Amino acid sequence: MACIRSAFPAMLAVLAAAGGIARAQASGPLDDAALKAYAAQSFDPRAMMGRTVELGRHHGVPVVAEFPCSDVCPQYTVRIIHYRLPPDTDCAAAGGVERTVPVPVAIASTDATFCVPKVLAGGGYYRRAELTPPRRRP
Repeated sequence: MACIRSAFPAMLAVLAAAGGIARAQASGPLDDAALKAYAAQSFDPRAMMGRTVELGRHHGVPVVAEFPCSDVCPQYTVRIIHYRLPPDTDCAAAGGVERTVPVPVAIASTDATFCVPKVLAGGGYYRRAELTPPRRRP
């Protein structure tokens, strides 16, 4: 497991560069510490807007990070870490907790409910973009 944790940041950088729906080549098991570490990291909204990254499996359930955006991108990009459940699977039975968050849509937002890993249910599963202004050339 130490190998996965140490390779996790590098793996995510490769995924960010891949675009669209990215999948880790070794999307193996994720423990609570790896999920918390990923959730604690900021993200580049310019690079991630509109993408979905498959992070691996937590207790056997696939975990993804989605980066939806709407009309004002990348400023309104958010990151939502959640389980990708098979159809007709109960969130609680999978070890998750349902959370409802605002998701950007067109010029507004709508509330959507996601099944998030219990370890992130207290916070960290939802993060707004932290944009730094572009550097001005002298």
